Order: sequence, then C-alpha cells, then structure tokens
Amino acid sequence: MSDPKRLLIIDDDPDFAGAIRSILIDAGYETDVEYNPDDGWHALEKGGYDLLLLDIMMGRGAEGVMMARKIRKDPVMREMPVLIITGIREQIAFLFPGQAIHPGFVPVDELMEKPVDPDLLLDRVRSLIAAAEARHSKAD
Repeated sequence: MSDPKRLLIIDDDPDFAGAIRSILIDAGYETDVEYNPDDGWHALEKGGYDLLLLDIMMGRGAEGVMMARKIRKDPVMREMPVLIITGIREQIAFLFPGQAIHPGFVPVDELMEKPVDPDLLLDRVRSLIAAAEARHSKAD
C-alpha cells in the first residue's frame, strides 16, 4: 500500500479551508492548511507536498498569483501541481477568454471556482496527482 498523498491548502478563509480540508481528509489525503502566503511558503520550503490548493485573493490582493509564479521559478517546487480554487471571477468580474485557464494569467495546472463541488474537487486532485506522477516516472 502506498503512502497517503500530502496536500497543502493556502487560503485566508478559515471556514472554506476547513471545509476543503475535511473533504480531502475523508478521501484519505494528509492535508495541511496555512492561512497566508508567508506561512504557506514556509510550509512549501519544508517540502513533501504532492499538490498545492491555492487561493488567488489573499492579503493585499492577488497574492496567490505571485505565489504561483514564484513556485514555477523554483527548480524543486515547480514540479508540484498547483490547483487554484478561487472566487476571483465573482470578486472582480474577471472572465477567462475561451478556456478555463488563460495561459497568460497565472502558471497553474488547473483553476476551479468557489464554491467547489466535492466530487469534482476530488476528481481534479486525483487527476493532477496522477499526471504529476506520470511526468515524474517518465523523467526517471
């Protein structure tokens, strides 16, 4: 039996983060939560996460975007899948033209809008982890 996958949620909304964490723990994932980008970055630096679930709008604005870009520049962290879960469209009426993730917006693997359907969330988490493992095994 393989070890449980480790996930990190970085979201400044404790109620939302707690609800998502419960869904993921019930599905067998080890899940940590950080409530701001600084604490989240420190957790990521310690390593060992298989997937990051990241909010865009935190603190002074779109700090999640800056964090995603910083992750993609890091030679180790950039291999970790990043799933953005956000209410950004609702908050600023932002529309991604023609596709779920506009390629110039932020370098992430997937974007989901709040509120999140639990079954869809679990499906996306499983798919992103499987894709990352497949990429990693091809590189070996």
